[in-house]
Amino acid sequence: MMRRWGATALGLRNGPHRVTVERDLEVPASDGVVLLADRHAPVDVERPPTVLVRSPYGRRGPFGLMCGQTFASHGFQAVVQSVRGGFGSGGVFEPLDEHEDGLATIAWLKEQPWFGGTFAMHGPSYLGYVQWAVAAEAGPALKALSMQVTASQFREAINVGGTFALESTLIWVDLTARMKNPLSGITTGIMSPRRARRAALSGRPLGELDRLATGEQQRFFQDLLVSGPDTPFWDKRDFSPTVARVRAPVNMTGGWYDIFLPWQLKDYAALRAAGHRPYLTIGPWFHADQRMMRDSVGEAVTWFRAHLLDDPSDLREQPVRLLITGADEWREFPDWPVPGMREQRWHLQPGGALAPGEPPASEPDAYRYDPTHPTPFLGGPTLLGENHPVADQRRLERRQDVLTYTSAELDDDMEIIGPVAAELFVRSDRSHTDFVVRLCEVTPGGESYNLCEGMRRLLPGAPEPDADGVRRVAVELWPAGHRFKRGNRVRVQVASGAYPRVARNTGTGEPIGTATEMRIAAQEIFHEPGRASAIVLPIVPAPEPDEPDEPNGPDEPNGPGEAG
Repeated sequence: MMRRWGATALGLRNGPHRVTVERDLEVPASDGVVLLADRHAPVDVERPPTVLVRSPYGRRGPFGLMCGQTFASHGFQAVVQSVRGGFGSGGVFEPLDEHEDGLATIAWLKEQPWFGGTFAMHGPSYLGYVQWAVAAEAGPALKALSMQVTASQFREAINVGGTFALESTLIWVDLTARMKNPLSGITTGIMSPRRARRAALSGRPLGELDRLATGEQQRFFQDLLVSGPDTPFWDKRDFSPTVARVRAPVNMTGGWYDIFLPWQLKDYAALRAAGHRPYLTIGPWFHADQRMMRDSVGEAVTWFRAHLLDDPSDLREQPVRLLITGADEWREFPDWPVPGMREQRWHLQPGGALAPGEPPASEPDAYRYDPTHPTPFLGGPTLLGENHPVADQRRLERRQDVLTYTSAELDDDMEIIGPVAAELFVRSDRSHTDFVVRLCEVTPGGESYNLCEGMRRLLPGAPEPDADGVRRVAVELWPAGHRFKRGNRVRVQVASGAYPRVARNTGTGEPIGTATEMRIAAQEIFHEPGRASAIVLPIVPAPEPDEPDEPNGPDEPNGPGEAG
């Protein structure tokens, strides 16, 4: 009864079944290490399908209620396991090294007398990554995957655009370093962002920040500082090459302000290219948004009923469901990118203007980036909600090291749904430097609200400069689904930092973990024929006003559709 009340208090919907729990089951790994798991089972169902959840964050408390109690009360048995090195499981936690332990757990699962022959996997973030680690090799008993705010590889999210995602990485390292017992999660989620921000703002070299945040050096953080996206470190930690081989139906949930969204959508594209039909929901959520966590459990129950219990009655018709910000409407589509989307270039213009037309001949705009006073960020993709995902940008836009380009007032509503990109023509007196592009909406009152952003680190010869030293820089921004309202304006920011979201570029090319020398970069942005810097917007036709949508609210649970 207490477990049912606890699930209800978290906003979860209990099913009709009473639940029994078997604690501390011992699961042998291939090297003899023992991993612990709890099994939640409906008392009146014999050998029902199993939902496997593998977590570094503990197997009791909210996770036990969310994954164990809820799934079991709906007629499944749920095995919630603590991964290696945490909450009683043996060995040392090896972040992102989950392939062998995952396959050993599945082999053990299939040998249990209570195993009914089929299973699914569920979970957000790291709990979704461990699904990709084994999904291609789990065998035909794996019937469904339900994953949220995650991707098959984290190398690009940690090295976003070639930069280093400092704040989120430092928060996560602190979080996992301290989550060793059931009580640690009560304060860690609150204190880890504060410790990480305090360390990042200390001015110390990056290689010292893990000790400042956690009290001791963390090997994983140190490994990341010396392991760029193209190093062998990632070879056994990147499962994107196996995504197309996954046969189990996949249900994905993402957030417009999630740190992994671009790479989650690449996994979606890989499945579609292989002929599969994954289901995708994107809401107005950041990474650890509790609204998303709660709603995704309800979606997973519907997904698992369809694919493990042959009950598709609650599946939605369309595979893609998106919350369109600015309109606050849920809409459904047959695919991503959505049908009817067309790319439209909006060019940076002289005098800080922004328009679809080609710019005239003009002189470049210039600013100076000083890494000793790095350009900060306001809002954007966030891990634990430590920063508001959407924030008024005016304080940032007043800085001398931030350029803004703003359109005229829009005559009509304008919707963008899809990938957002930028093409800049730049010149810098530093061969090592960064560029950040941010898309915003400006209200009639002058408030400027961020929608999405992207960044790119430049290296000597990458990209190659022309004879004048001008480089063409492609920047991939976060995808967006947004309605710009009539009378508002479109704005693009260009800067060279977003600290401490990403580590500052010192301008020297020194290793990021030990760099101490800081050099100012003189930056130029071109907007002229042949060098027409632009942002590329995914324009879609707005819905006809006489055909209103009938969306559910952003907090309402929704059933996913059927996979092919």
